[in-house]
Amino acid sequence: MLASTASFGLLLSAPGPARAGSNLIVNPGFETLRTGGEPTCWEKSGWGDNDFAYATTDDAHSGKKAMSVTLTRRVSGDRKALMLEDTSCAPSVTPSHQYDLSLWYKSTTPDVSVTVFRHDVKNGWQYWTDLKTLPVSGGYARAEVRTPVVPPGTDQITWGVSVYGTGNVTTDDFAMEDATQPAPGDVCTAGDACTKGSWAVMPFRNPVRSMHSVVLHNGKVLLVAGSGNDPELFKAGTFTSAVYDPRTGGMKTIPTPVDMFCAGHVQLSDGRVLIMSGNKAYPAADGSHGYEGFKDSYLFDPSSETYTRTNDLNDGHWYPSATLLGNGDVITFGGLREDSTGSVTAERFSQEQQKWLPAGQVNQTWSYWGLYPSMILMQDGRLFYSGSHVFGNGTPGTGASVYDYDRNTVTDAPGLQDKDHRDQSASVLLPPAQDQRVLTMGGGNVNTNPEGNRLTDVIDLKKPAPRYAPGPLIPQGTVDQGQGPKPETGAQGKMYVSAVLMPDGKVLETGGGLHDRADPVFEASMFNPAGDTFQPGLATDPIPRTYHSSAFLLPDGRVMAVGDNPGNGSFDDHVSIYTPPYLYKGARPQITSVASDKWQYASTQRVTVDRPVVKAELIRPAAVTHSSDPNQRFVDLPMTVGADGTTIDLNVTSNPNLAPPGWYMLYAVDAAGVPSVATWVHLGGPEAMAPAAGPMVHDFAHGMPRAAARKPAEKHASAEVGTQVAGCDRHYGTENVCVPTKFPKSVPATTAARCAWLSSHGYKNLRVNGKDDPLGLDPDRNGRACG
Repeated sequence: MLASTASFGLLLSAPGPARAGSNLIVNPGFETLRTGGEPTCWEKSGWGDNDFAYATTDDAHSGKKAMSVTLTRRVSGDRKALMLEDTSCAPSVTPSHQYDLSLWYKSTTPDVSVTVFRHDVKNGWQYWTDLKTLPVSGGYARAEVRTPVVPPGTDQITWGVSVYGTGNVTTDDFAMEDATQPAPGDVCTAGDACTKGSWAVMPFRNPVRSMHSVVLHNGKVLLVAGSGNDPELFKAGTFTSAVYDPRTGGMKTIPTPVDMFCAGHVQLSDGRVLIMSGNKAYPAADGSHGYEGFKDSYLFDPSSETYTRTNDLNDGHWYPSATLLGNGDVITFGGLREDSTGSVTAERFSQEQQKWLPAGQVNQTWSYWGLYPSMILMQDGRLFYSGSHVFGNGTPGTGASVYDYDRNTVTDAPGLQDKDHRDQSASVLLPPAQDQRVLTMGGGNVNTNPEGNRLTDVIDLKKPAPRYAPGPLIPQGTVDQGQGPKPETGAQGKMYVSAVLMPDGKVLETGGGLHDRADPVFEASMFNPAGDTFQPGLATDPIPRTYHSSAFLLPDGRVMAVGDNPGNGSFDDHVSIYTPPYLYKGARPQITSVASDKWQYASTQRVTVDRPVVKAELIRPAAVTHSSDPNQRFVDLPMTVGADGTTIDLNVTSNPNLAPPGWYMLYAVDAAGVPSVATWVHLGGPEAMAPAAGPMVHDFAHGMPRAAARKPAEKHASAEVGTQVAGCDRHYGTENVCVPTKFPKSVPATTAARCAWLSSHGYKNLRVNGKDDPLGLDPDRNGRACG
């Protein structure tokens, strides 16, 4: 425990903050009592199965009174000593400001956190965030922490201590002062880039047809192609990957043992990349089978830049999910089996045993979750299936659901708009992860091939019975349908959209196409979770980015975009880099030192910066494919700021479900939203030793109807999936050419119109495979479509 104790000691030895403001707390020392003997403006609250006692005690830090909370038995929940949610008691706050909160306390349990609630002028009182875990202290110790920026629409907050482990906590002398750092003036002289950012196409090409992009903890980027959707490379056994180093511009190709085209991948807690399944076979022209997934699994080691095989999966999974759990295990669902049917077998990779567990040791619902289902880890360990997926309709029911692994039940989450047109949509856990809100945007359907939509939906998983609510429409851009760029009109949006969490707490939305594997849309915008609004009109990537494209955050705060694979089988190997507006606002703050790069949950970590900053966060590095990265998350690090303004103690969440173990990019951000370059830190793991505190888990989403929870289905081998699941008619062309089974509605159902569309989209020399011609592309029966 020496390392953990030392990190806590940093806080207690920090220089005292300057005191300039007034204390905003009513009755901060509990000296005034109301009828009944309880302190004025304070309340007793909490939830769960526990035995507890509250007392006003004379064991005070100053004055004559203090507040004591004791838990003698705890199965679940917590007990709180909290300021009253009352207009005369709750401190008033100003949106966009930050506040320093402090208290004196004694504690016999490490399971204590500073918890804040906020009053939303529209929706009333609601949980806001947990700011800090308080270490055990036999005598009175002072704790201080700075709030995040107060969200729009907030006029008051209340706060106090939550006790969620057995023991006693005594508190006294609460204080709250405005600590807002003024934003610097506008120093940008870069013209439109000041508000729109800028894109640059790199002077080198991607050496591989990468379908998968993983940012490694050494700052490099792993780009995985496998066969790269090229059947000739598949037949030759030529499988490739590359490692890109943004600092040098160097690209190194990596020997790749199997066809990892359309595999699943996730970063383990030690920084290695676990890659599951891949492509066993391309679809047969005669329709006898579709894509096939194999059972192989590999680990990529960033230090040696080599692949090593693990034990096999229990089933094949072409297009599987991959979610890291709070204990470091990985769980995966869906995809296609070795016989092209849908896999109903859930798989679990054990962090402790470093292997895939036998299917009988993994809870099974025998559900088919589809292809690349977006499964996002919730703060209580459940999984939220957002409704984002690839190829075809959504799952039966509402299209979104919560999976409780321990109970092995699935409960629908309602409200997702047009759930059968969210194929190739994007879903992200919005910043910060503590808010437990998920954004889903865009999408279409490869079966019916409509125009991509503009829909967005937001769900708050903190609600007792969470449901999606419509968000703002995706801004429109220009679309090239083979006749040059034209403005989008009506309801035209996009699928294959990329969503990237940014260090300033916003989400970059970029790329995409109007139709399945066709008609690139040139548009980018920034979604701001603070108001659920888009900033439209950002600079756009000049390279089309539709199917098999990726966009992801680099450690220096820029965004890299690769790939584009239209239905005609071509592939764009240009690499683009986006420089966001925040990098045109002058000098960046710098993290000048980090006391340790090995962090543990519920700890306090000291850093220094070269000038004042307003927030710090951990961002999990990307592992993205097909618009999907369910592990992408932004974890707020509440700060305690020393008197010099540059010595900062960062308070790490106690809950591994909020920040699963592994390597993270640590950013510090100033009042103008300008981030530092990231410093890599490792969260969790044996080298940081066991945490002193247990995880603080809230009773969110507790009101989902238990009667509606679905139990496991009868055990069965697979789900039937049509061989045209990818939306491609294999009667024409080669394996990597995707002639749509359904043409866009704007294309008349005639040979001439269909052939004109194919020609304008770069399709050439399409042979007819066999005797059937279901789309009527070969009326003269010469074996050549549109010949």
